[in-house]
Amino acid sequence: MNGLARDPGFFALLSGSHARLLGRPLVPEGRDAVWLYEEAPFAVLAHDGSADPRFVYANRTAQSCFGYGWAAFTALPSRLSAEAPHRASRRALLERVAREGFATGYRGLRVAASGRRFWIEDGTVWQLIDVDGTVRGQAAWFARWHDA
Repeated sequence: MNGLARDPGFFALLSGSHARLLGRPLVPEGRDAVWLYEEAPFAVLAHDGSADPRFVYANRTAQSCFGYGWAAFTALPSRLSAEAPHRASRRALLERVAREGFATGYRGLRVAASGRRFWIEDGTVWQLIDVDGTVRGQAAWFARWHDA
C-alpha cells in the first residue's frame, strides 16, 4: 500500500490546505492521519497536479463508496470517476477550484467500479497547497451520497 494512506506529511498537506483555504478544520481536533484514513465517517479523495490527474489518496469511506481498493483507486485517472457525459461539468468544477482555491456545495454524479451510479451531495473541493505555496493537486470531501 502507498505510504500516503497514513502519512503524517500528506495529512498535514490535506488538513493544512483545507484549514487555510476554508477557514475551518478538515478533521476534529486530536484526530490524525490514521483516523482520517481508517475511521472518518466522510469521504476524502485527492489527485495529483498532472495534466491527467491520478488519484493519490482515498480514505476507506471513499474506497467503499466507489468500490475500489487502495491499489486500484490510486492507479485511476480521476476523470474516470465520472461518466463521459458528466466529465465536462467535473472539469469546469476543477478549473473553478484552480482559480478560486476551493468550491463548496458541490453536487455531482459519479460512477463506482461496478458501474453503479451515485450522487455526491454538498461536497467540498480544494487546492492542495503546501506551506511554500506550491500547488500539489486537489482534494475532495463529501459526507452525503446516494444511488442515482
